[in-house]
Amino acid sequence: MSSIDLVNHNLVSEIDTPGVIIEKRPAKTPEGQVVEGLYNYWIILDNPAQYNSYTTEMVKAVILAFREASTARDVVAVVFTGAGDKAFCTGGNTKEYAEYYAGNPQEYRQYMRLFNDMVSAILGCDKPVICRVNGMRIGGGQEIGMACDFSITHDLAKFGQAGPKHGSAPIGGATDFLPLMIGCEQAMVSGTLCEPWSAHKAYRMGIVADIVPALKVDGEFVANPLVVTEQYLDGFGKIILGEAKSGDALAKGKNMLRSGEVDLSLLDAKVEEFCSKFVNTFPDCMTKTLEELRKPKIDAWNANKENSRAWLALNMMTEARAGFRAFNEPVGRDREIDFVALRQALAQGQPWTSEFTESLMPAAKTTKEK
Repeated sequence: MSSIDLVNHNLVSEIDTPGVIIEKRPAKTPEGQVVEGLYNYWIILDNPAQYNSYTTEMVKAVILAFREASTARDVVAVVFTGAGDKAFCTGGNTKEYAEYYAGNPQEYRQYMRLFNDMVSAILGCDKPVICRVNGMRIGGGQEIGMACDFSITHDLAKFGQAGPKHGSAPIGGATDFLPLMIGCEQAMVSGTLCEPWSAHKAYRMGIVADIVPALKVDGEFVANPLVVTEQYLDGFGKIILGEAKSGDALAKGKNMLRSGEVDLSLLDAKVEEFCSKFVNTFPDCMTKTLEELRKPKIDAWNANKENSRAWLALNMMTEARAGFRAFNEPVGRDREIDFVALRQALAQGQPWTSEFTESLMPAAKTTKEK
């Protein structure tokens, strides 16, 4: 073939941002053979000390990375994941939220423009996007994960929202995507109660394409012992996997977790298997199929994202200002506001003042209790 001077459609010449790792890994056929000149584009959130929560700079890098992956002629598929084995992503960086954006609605409005662009970059990528769920996928992490085309998880991961428990609403995609993906009733459960789901429940609900074990005990992979230790029959004779929440089942499950080690090799193999299937497809036909199948998500997202952005910005003056500051407390301390005092005060017409916000903080709650 004759050489051609190809036009570069990237927005920047290089993406070099702390907290985001970009790798082009050789694509393989389903038989495991490396395909010369073709790659899978890995975008890795690299902030494991803060459960891969994304800072403003990381969001910018993710936008640019998806744009680069989308235009890359030699890329077959995109893998979006996090570093380590504890979390894919737990949403926006709590420290940055609490120390800079809380009480700064005009600044948070600009931040939310970037967040919206990140979600749109995922939904607009010309390549299939796989979310490799290597741990917790919570809050904004759940939202950017659901924007992906496929999710492959290990069965120790947790999924869920954090909005009303921490001073926000899950309107960065969850309220758009969840009703489409799992139905209105279960979307309501997830969005309002903010109780995390096991990977097994996420798989049953339909927000995960495949699931593999990650716990190794005595050299053998075993399923999540906190889920499969409690099985029961429903009224129709179906076996339902429940989560062990108390008693012997919970104790045995925790002991097994402590005795084992986390090994993500099966997760990586399953992700590679998915990526390899895309090699044997027409690329333009694949892109068009992605565009069409994404339409329900995109239509819901575009209908609401600007209104959501404005509301989230204004909320930084009231509930988010309190909730994010409380959640910024070190792990191990109380990280929630005094919800009872909040509701009692608002019932009496209390305005949102700085003094009122301070009275709701965990330290103030502890002082009252003493």
